[in-house]
Amino acid sequence: MDVLALEAKSANGADTEKKSSSRPKPKPPKKAKRIVYFEVEIVDIKTKEKLLLLDKVEPTATVFDIKALFQKSYPKWYPARQSLRLDPKARCLKDEEILQTLPVGTTASFYFSDLGPQLTWGTVFLAECVGPLVIYLMFYFHLPFIYSPKYDFTSSKHWVVHLACMCHSFHYIKRILETLFVHRISHGTMPLRNIFKNCGYYWSTAAWMAYYINHPLYTTPYYGPQQVNTGLYIFLFCQVGNFSIHVALRNLKPPGSKIKKIPYPTKNPFTWMFWLVSCPNYTYEVGSWIGFTVMTQCVPVAFFTLVAFIQMTVWAKGKHCGYLKEFRDYPTLRSSILPFIL
Repeated sequence: MDVLALEAKSANGADTEKKSSSRPKPKPPKKAKRIVYFEVEIVDIKTKEKLLLLDKVEPTATVFDIKALFQKSYPKWYPARQSLRLDPKARCLKDEEILQTLPVGTTASFYFSDLGPQLTWGTVFLAECVGPLVIYLMFYFHLPFIYSPKYDFTSSKHWVVHLACMCHSFHYIKRILETLFVHRISHGTMPLRNIFKNCGYYWSTAAWMAYYINHPLYTTPYYGPQQVNTGLYIFLFCQVGNFSIHVALRNLKPPGSKIKKIPYPTKNPFTWMFWLVSCPNYTYEVGSWIGFTVMTQCVPVAFFTLVAFIQMTVWAKGKHCGYLKEFRDYPTLRSSILPFIL
């Protein structure tokens, strides 16, 4: 009986050994990968003087992270004011670019240049819009020292003058509200010095056209109410179209995202212009000023419209080329700003 028990015990032991041997052995823990840190030196682009040496910079650090570290040593140069390049003649690096993806070794040299004091694009847009709105109203209400003293605070006898003031004010109020609540501006800042150039142009042209439209000797359009109404309909149609495009572009980009997508028409008929042009917001903008020109029959307005068309064509062509380079499947039927023409 004892022998049988021993045999059974040995058999069970053998089975246990077989089972334990058949179990997979646990894998040894993986060794942690060794992080290769970067050494970054920042050099003044003009004097070639070494401004800062950053040791043990993580490879996943972005250009913005490097700018933030640089600011700790030079507080007056905040990230938006800094321009970093890999070569004095190379392009400025984007904030989101990652250190380890750049064509540099573990020791990298960045060339720094000061962009000067910066303003947010939203601030610039507001300044560009508030100025023309206020200036135009000053001429409309015939404030003193603008026209002859006998016309101070007098109202024009021509109804088209009042209509033009409403349209002009509507346009710039719309732009202000869009800047505050609609636009998602991808560009961070622009140099402070540019605001004087931008505002100087918009404010001076607003004063120029307002002076003639609200002048006591202003003459109404040659074709009378028909011409005024035609210009008004064009203006309103294009204003609605412009707003529709801005909303469509806003919905295309989630908050905080920098991912670019191809804009396509939506259910809104005004966005169907996307089938034909890459920048219909500029197309509608130019159309609005064409309508305003027809409505007022004013040479300064026509000049402003022409200059605006030239400038927006340059912007539209730049964006159109950017779309073609970035998206291989970008619709080939689209033009930049004018369907089938430009």
